[in-house]
Amino acid sequence: MRAQELAVRWADALDGAVAPTLTRAQVEQLLDGFGERLIAAVRGTADMSVAREAAAALVAANYRDPLAVHRSVLVLCKDLVEAVCPERDCADYWPVRDRAIELGAEFAAEFTAGLRNVALSEQERTLGAALTAAREAEARRQLSEARFQAIFEGASVGIGTIDIHTGLVLDVNNAMAETLGVPAEAMPGRSVADILGPANIGEAFGLFQRLLSGEIDRFRFESEHTKPDGARTTIDLSMTVVRDSEGRPRFLVGVTVDVTDRKQLADQLWHDAHHDWLTGLPNRLLFFDRLAAATGQVGVCYLDLDGFKEVNDRRGHTAGDRVLCEVGQRLRRALPPNGVAARLGGDEFIVLVENCSGQDELDTIAESLLAALRDPFDVAGLLVHVGASIGTALVDTDSTAIDELMHAVDTAMYRDKALRHGALGDAR
Repeated sequence: MRAQELAVRWADALDGAVAPTLTRAQVEQLLDGFGERLIAAVRGTADMSVAREAAAALVAANYRDPLAVHRSVLVLCKDLVEAVCPERDCADYWPVRDRAIELGAEFAAEFTAGLRNVALSEQERTLGAALTAAREAEARRQLSEARFQAIFEGASVGIGTIDIHTGLVLDVNNAMAETLGVPAEAMPGRSVADILGPANIGEAFGLFQRLLSGEIDRFRFESEHTKPDGARTTIDLSMTVVRDSEGRPRFLVGVTVDVTDRKQLADQLWHDAHHDWLTGLPNRLLFFDRLAAATGQVGVCYLDLDGFKEVNDRRGHTAGDRVLCEVGQRLRRALPPNGVAARLGGDEFIVLVENCSGQDELDTIAESLLAALRDPFDVAGLLVHVGASIGTALVDTDSTAIDELMHAVDTAMYRDKALRHGALGDAR
C-alpha cells in the first residue's frame, strides 16, 4: 500500500466526523503529506514525531469531534500495519504493530493536548475580554458597561460577578446557570458555598476564601461537580480579583467551562494508549509504569504460551486472536486482588503481584495461572489446547533494577519451557 492510498483510507475514516472547512481533496492532500514518514516510522527508520505533527495538523484544520481521533488511531494501528506488512506471517509483523500502537498513542496524546489548548485559549480570551470591559467600566462607565453586558450575556462560557466585601453573588449569565445546574435568577444575593452545595465546596471554597481575604489575586482549577439533579460534570473554574485604577479590589469575576466531554475523551484516549487493543489487558507501557511505581516486595510471573503458533498455523489468525482474548480473561479471573496481568505482545503475558508476602504466595499464584489455561479453548466449536511456560521472580523493588528483574523472570521462563519440552520428549 502506497502513502497516497493510506491518505485516502484515512480521509474515508474521517468522513462523518465534525468536518472542517476543507474539501475532501484538501483533506487527502493534508494527510498525504504525512504518509511516507508514518510508513518510515512504523518500519523503525524514522522517529515518532510525525504522529504528533499529524495530530496537530488535524486540530489546526478544526477537527474537534472525538470520532476524528478514534478513527485516526484505528487507521494508524490497523491500516498502517497493513501498508507495511500485508500478511501477518511477515517476519517484522509484531515489531511493526508495536510501533504502530506507539504511533497511535503519540497521536492521541497530541490530539488531546491540542483540544485542551484550544479550549483554554477560548476561555482565556473570554476572561481577558471580560476583565478589560470591567476595567473600562471604571474609566468610561456608560460605554464600557454596555460592552461588558454584551460579552456577559452572550458568552458561551459561564461568567459571574461577586461582591468582594460580602462574598455574595451579584450577577451571573445563562451559561453559568447551565454549567452549575442552578437557575440564573436564583443565584444573586446568595453565597458561593450555598450555591455550590456541600458536595461541591471542597477545594473551591478554600481558594475562594483566600481570594476574599486578599491572600491571592486569582486561582484556577478543574474539579468534579454534582448538579442539584444528580448529574455529574467536570468544570474548569477560574476566579480573579478586579481592581480599580488605584489598585483597590472592587469585585470578583468567575468563569466556568464545562469540560466533561474533553475529560471523557482524554480518559478514553489514555485508556486506549495504555491497554492492549485485542485483550483489553494493560499493555507493556502501563505494566512497566506500575512496576516502576511499586514499592516493597513484588512478585512477577512471565508467561509464554506453548502451542499457540500451531493454533495460528492450523486455525488461522482469527482463531489465534480469540484464544488470546480468552487467555486474557482467564488470567484476569485467576488473579488475586493484588495482582495485575498485562500483555507484552504476541503470545507473551506478564503478571505483577504487588505487596507479595513471599515465594509461597507467588508459587500459588503461578500454579493458579497455569491451571486456568489447562482447559481447552473453544474456537468456533473446535477445541484447542494451549499451555504455558512460566517464570517467576520475587524481588525487593528498593534494591533491584527493573532490567535485572525482567532478565530473571525471562531466564526462569525459558528454563521452564526447556523442562516442559524435555518432559514431553521423555514421554515420547
